[in-house]
Amino acid sequence: MAVRPFDVVEVVTMQLVLSDASVLGVTAELGFRAADPYTVRAVFTGPHSMSTWLIGRELLAQGIHATQDAPAGTGDVRVWRDDDPAYVLISLSGVEGDALLAAPAEPVERFVETTQQLVPFGGESSRMDPEISALIAALLTA
Repeated sequence: MAVRPFDVVEVVTMQLVLSDASVLGVTAELGFRAADPYTVRAVFTGPHSMSTWLIGRELLAQGIHATQDAPAGTGDVRVWRDDDPAYVLISLSGVEGDALLAAPAEPVERFVETTQQLVPFGGESSRMDPEISALIAALLTA
């Protein structure tokens, strides 16, 4: 099965906030496929490593307007607006540890808005109907 290209891609320069409050520059490539409208693929690349996360598109959109006291997300990914409204904070928790990333809000907002133009929130399931039908057909003929 061929991998489809992303319909929306935004490259965002972020800051990884280290435990001693110093920061390390990280590039994040956010990718969205209209055929998989619930998910944003985020590839974080630092000087010595790369990590890929799947983030809910709605969680990312809600996080733009959330606060630290009430972030979007309750699990491994949490997103909220920083005290400085020019930034969005993304907290990632995994088996290898935790990370806090500070991203400029404008490119994240632009990314979410562009995905919404392709697939409005609430319209995701209708976009997936052909994919689900094809999967069921493939399973029935296997």
